Amino acid sequence: MKTVQERMVDEERVKERVDEKGNRWSKVYFGGGEHFRNWLEQCKELGEVMVEEIDSTGYACFEQGGEPLYRIWMKKDGNGQRNPF
Repeated sequence: MKTVQERMVDEERVKERVDEKGNRWSKVYFGGGEHFRNWLEQCKELGEVMVEEIDSTGYACFEQGGEPLYRIWMKKDGNGQRNPF
């Protein structure tokens, strides 16, 4: 099993994804709790968003509290640019 530090390094490498329709998305947030909700509301005001739940195993404070972790993705425009943030 990876340490929290190793998982955080792995997470820092996750920057972009392409969905099944070929749309490009940029990761703008990783976390949970009230910070997640605040970020999500702000992102929704700025453009199209996608939320991905992440396994919290190994992140003690989230795992023990039963709280999920999330990534917030913002859709890039047709020119490959992230919507204004």
